[in-house]
Amino acid sequence: MNNIQLHDNGRLRHFIGIEGLPRHLLVDILDNAESFISVADKQVKKAPLLRGKTIANLFFEPSTRTRNTFELAAKRLSADTLNVNISMSATTKGETLIDMLRNMEAMQCDMFVIRHGESGAPFFMAQHVAPHVSIINAGDGWHEHPTQGMLDMFTIRQHKGADFSALKVAIVGDILHSRVARSQIHALTTLGAAEVRVIAPKTLMPTNVESLGVHVYDRLKKGLEDVDVVIMLRLQKERMQGALLPSQHEYFQYYGLTNEKLEVVKPDAIVMHPGPINRGVEIDSEVADGDRSVILEQVSNGIAVRMAVMSMILAPKTNEPKKDKH
Repeated sequence: MNNIQLHDNGRLRHFIGIEGLPRHLLVDILDNAESFISVADKQVKKAPLLRGKTIANLFFEPSTRTRNTFELAAKRLSADTLNVNISMSATTKGETLIDMLRNMEAMQCDMFVIRHGESGAPFFMAQHVAPHVSIINAGDGWHEHPTQGMLDMFTIRQHKGADFSALKVAIVGDILHSRVARSQIHALTTLGAAEVRVIAPKTLMPTNVESLGVHVYDRLKKGLEDVDVVIMLRLQKERMQGALLPSQHEYFQYYGLTNEKLEVVKPDAIVMHPGPINRGVEIDSEVADGDRSVILEQVSNGIAVRMAVMSMILAPKTNEPKKDKH
């Protein structure tokens, strides 16, 4: 997959998944995001890097917050944006994805931001778009959600520094159905985190997940011992098939994050959640709104990280990749 994502010179052409990307490219995304954080504090929240470019949001699944942050990111880079109402589009009348791409290309779009319920849909589109068009994956099936993974890494870096090699990170919840978890795992292992733990009931844990380089736990407090970062995942109820959980109440009892269960983490550990939050299911409100929580920072950081990815793809002259020293 990494070949289709990169130009021959190593620059980003598409951003479909974190798996297989080199470490220096992830660091470049984080470094560039740092430069865009201050844009939000300016009186005119604009940078001219993508003036004249057109970015279309094609969301085949609903996600108001993700779509809004992509649209804000594009507008802050001075790009023109187009939000396509898929429920009203010709794809519901039998038009194929290829036909839709060709029609959007005819409108002189430069980038498609795609969210799709089927794993691999953005990869398929990247294989068929015109040479001048780029694809960003805004979440596909159970596969990946790479910009969410990178904004989570950016948030961790803000609080824990650029060196991930001493960090122990626990990812808790519905690992089986979570594309966010896959992107987080690939990013953390690529950036060299000391230990990545996944914590979930066995019914919500993928088979052979250890092959991703993680340590597996089915008890929450044991898995949280001495960690620096706790990432809670939303229960993917819309993707579940069958009775994988007895009840949400029982799930919260054993895997919901409370202040009492946080007593075993490091004193300066932070708590994250990609959202939207199911309060009283994955996380107690006292934790979500507490001093350890950086959940709202994740939302703000999402704009800067998406600005970084868009600019690295469409305005490469100002964002040349750095050579990795490691």
